[in-house]
Amino acid sequence: MAKLFGHDYSKQEILSLVGDLSQVAGVRMMQLQDGSEAGVRIADVRTGSGLRFQVSIDRGMDISLADYKGFPLAWRSANGDVHPGYYDPRGTGWGRSFPGGLMTGCGMSFLGAPCVDAGEELGLHGRLSNLPASDARSETRWVNDECVMQLHGLVRESGLFKENLLLHRTIETRLGESVITLNDRVRNEGHQTSPLMMLYHINAGWPLVDDGSRLLLNARGMKPRDAEAEKGVDEATIFSSPVPGYLEQVFYHDLLTDADGFAYALLINPKKHIGLYVQFRQKELPRYIEWKMMGEGTYVVGMEPANCGVGGRANERAAGTLQFLEPGEERHFLVQIGVLEGEEALLNFITKNTLK
Repeated sequence: MAKLFGHDYSKQEILSLVGDLSQVAGVRMMQLQDGSEAGVRIADVRTGSGLRFQVSIDRGMDISLADYKGFPLAWRSANGDVHPGYYDPRGTGWGRSFPGGLMTGCGMSFLGAPCVDAGEELGLHGRLSNLPASDARSETRWVNDECVMQLHGLVRESGLFKENLLLHRTIETRLGESVITLNDRVRNEGHQTSPLMMLYHINAGWPLVDDGSRLLLNARGMKPRDAEAEKGVDEATIFSSPVPGYLEQVFYHDLLTDADGFAYALLINPKKHIGLYVQFRQKELPRYIEWKMMGEGTYVVGMEPANCGVGGRANERAAGTLQFLEPGEERHFLVQIGVLEGEEALLNFITKNTLK
């Protein structure tokens, strides 16, 4: 059954009430046409619950704009959904085409701070977000009385005498629900061992992020990235109004899991009674990174499951924590992003997952 506008409906009931499912939900493929966004293919998704989001097909199938009943969920930079043809891979050039959005993918063979590793100069956060997907398609199907909407695409990172990694991404949501599931499989299609670094850069913004908003976790501990983050340890998960001249703070949280191996993080705005949660399987994504940026304009909280830190690939290699994929090997990553509305829904989620 699908819950729409406060009632449960069967497939037959819904189809008897509308001329086409697009009246209440669905996926529409389109293309941006202006400025540096021109040519970027977009999938616009509505679930019927009030959740609406856009997937940037030509930007690694990132999730861009997102709102719930008109309530914005994601921070957006001034860059917009920049066409990958403008990508600058040098140093921190990645930031010139970083749109923010609900989820920006970082990786696949490197991410984090610019560095030199194994004689190769690597820029910020990798190429994934600036690689177009191929074989992109949408699929809507009924499974008994549940309507499943999916986007599929292939994203390849490769180079002569370098890595050849293929990401098969499936983004799934369901009619009447407010949850997005990213089901990713990365396969090494090359003939040499390749580093594998994956991070899901989930960017919550105003009005979800506001004075008094909080990040709730079930963690055994937390470590600041650097001296700047050390200054904010006592208020790492509490957020203020925008602060002029604020310098970013990054924290590594050591999350506990449930019996099925999933970890959770919930960003809650108690004044608006709304929250955005991230659920991920920790076996493949053992790190959880918080990006706290309370600056003017750059007013954002990053909720970032990852299989590595953000110090750069050279640091991961030196620490012995760099992961690899052997030729033919495949790794599976599962991440869910969901919206919770109302005190009861928030309290139930917090209690069930022992968040604080």
